[in-house]
Amino acid sequence: MMRMREKQSKKIRQLVYAAVFLALALVLPFLTGSIPAVGKTLCPMHLPVLLCGFCCGPLWGLLVGAAAPILRMLVFGAPLLPSALPMMFELAAYGFLSGLLYRAFPQKIPYLYLSLFAAMLGGRLAGILGKVLFYFAGVVKSPLTLAAFYASYVTGAIGGIIVQILLVPLLVLAIRRAGFLLNE
Repeated sequence: MMRMREKQSKKIRQLVYAAVFLALALVLPFLTGSIPAVGKTLCPMHLPVLLCGFCCGPLWGLLVGAAAPILRMLVFGAPLLPSALPMMFELAAYGFLSGLLYRAFPQKIPYLYLSLFAAMLGGRLAGILGKVLFYFAGVVKSPLTLAAFYASYVTGAIGGIIVQILLVPLLVLAIRRAGFLLNE
């Protein structure tokens, strides 16, 4: 009986945490939105999605990552439709992979970084796959060149990559130390 209550309590806490991370993904772009070049470079929606995966697990990370760009597009009108679709693939992969890899590896700092780097790489690859799929579906019109992908997912996001590498491990460690980590 007690075990069932603990499980139910954990699920409710995961739902609440995931909702908070989703809300952060919707709101954080407003902090950088007044300067579009800075907003695109810092990738503010990525942070809460990565954290959701680490904290709540792969399923919640995937759900929050997939929902965030679409919900933000519907509520606030940005990102615009063609960009939001590949971004949905990218963020869903970030959330899923960060949660899955964090759970799979030992709970040590080097593995935390390994999980983060692998999630960031996998998310970018998923974003590229999404862009290719939506290009062939006729939704995305931007060119499918290696230079375009590199500019979009690496050089155009270098600020966000640096912020993610600096902040995500510190935040995950702080969340774990506070006892709020539910991905175990």
